[in-house]
Amino acid sequence: MKKIFLVVLGVALSLSVLAQDAIRKVPAGQKMKVKGVVIARDKDRLIVRDALGVDTSVVITGSTSIKTKSSLFRSGEKIGSTQIVRGLNLEVEGIGDGENLIANKIRFDKDDLEVARTVDSRVTPTEERLSQVEQNAERLSGQIDELMAISNAARGGAKAAQETADAAVEGVNATNARITAIDDYVVHSSTTVYFKVGSAALSPEAKAQLDKIAQTAMTLKGYIIEVTGFASSDGDEKTNKILSERRAKAVIDYLVQTHNIPLRRIGQSYGFGELQPAADNTTPSGRAQNRRVEVKILVSRGLNQNVEVRLPNTQRVQ
Repeated sequence: MKKIFLVVLGVALSLSVLAQDAIRKVPAGQKMKVKGVVIARDKDRLIVRDALGVDTSVVITGSTSIKTKSSLFRSGEKIGSTQIVRGLNLEVEGIGDGENLIANKIRFDKDDLEVARTVDSRVTPTEERLSQVEQNAERLSGQIDELMAISNAARGGAKAAQETADAAVEGVNATNARITAIDDYVVHSSTTVYFKVGSAALSPEAKAQLDKIAQTAMTLKGYIIEVTGFASSDGDEKTNKILSERRAKAVIDYLVQTHNIPLRRIGQSYGFGELQPAADNTTPSGRAQNRRVEVKILVSRGLNQNVEVRLPNTQRVQ
């Protein structure tokens, strides 16, 4: 039962987000018999999917006979229509109305009904939790057939049930790992802009670089922009500390004012002053490389699968 419960949990993660295929139209007056699994229901309407993956809309009326299958030793037991739940394997006989199959008779095994009830009791609360946790995340897909596999596995023996459960566990683990990784940020791309001696003014080249950063960020989900300012050893340490902070602020002001980057997307900036030089401060070229602001786009690994980490795009301003 523990393994079957894990299978149920895996199915729950897919049910609320999967789109239905086209539903067959049943010609008016045509008699039809459908055998399959209930994949959805709404009041007196069922969607039944057969072994070929074709869906049929079944309408239950007050005259529909709903019973468990009879056997050699006992007759079928009458069942209320409200007890038909998703995951139930059944047979329907009825007449078409041009769109739906109006059910005259519905039959199913009592054991299948118990399995379907167990599935439904676990699927419903799990669907609600999934809706709250991942309403803005990418939707899971491609698993609707697992619902039919549950009923088959329950009757197919311990080996088949174990194999299906193991596959479901992998899907659950992958989803849990994705949720956990929502707060795990990695560098998507970065750039470095440079400044003249003692200046915090952005050059045209620096603005062009920031334009590209802003355009890239707006295509991502769950991103944060990190801004870090630096200075060369020109001037005293206190002045360089303030200058590096002004440079970082100039970058943030440009991103917010020119590209309307939301403030919540700007991470805490910092000015390191002369600390963490990128090159040797004893040479003019080294000091030019240290008069800089590093801008990085960080993305949530949980919301951005297959994140591409790009090399820094830098242009030097003399």
